[in-house]
Amino acid sequence: MEAGTAATAPPEPRPMPPVTQIGMTSLALIVAGGIYLAAHLPQSVPLAPAIILLALSAILLAANLFSLTRVEDFAWWRFFQVGRWALLAYAITAGLIEYAFLRNGLSGGPLVVLTLSLVVYALHVPMLIAFTVARYAEPTP
Repeated sequence: MEAGTAATAPPEPRPMPPVTQIGMTSLALIVAGGIYLAAHLPQSVPLAPAIILLALSAILLAANLFSLTRVEDFAWWRFFQVGRWALLAYAITAGLIEYAFLRNGLSGGPLVVLTLSLVVYALHVPMLIAFTVARYAEPTP
């Protein structure tokens, strides 16, 4: 190091809620519910376990969004810039999966539960992608 130059420390990271951890837990619940339903199809499926997993996952999604709104100096402009494109991509993939469900003759309660699970998936993954980018972006003054 040259004389007269001081080493600068990296800036302190801003405190963030555990958005990623909660998001991955929510997605794990959705996957578990989907596996549960798929394991019972095409026979009659007891829906209570899948509905409970879906409800828990939706609650985690809501809590995650709420905790994110409490963050001060967050780069919301970057969050929405990234999030809208990720949402478009995941809405398309969720639509394709929904089409496969319908094409394979799924109906009734299992279709409703899996459709709502796809909605949670199509919202939570883009939120995680947008959060991961925005957490390192500088907030607008």
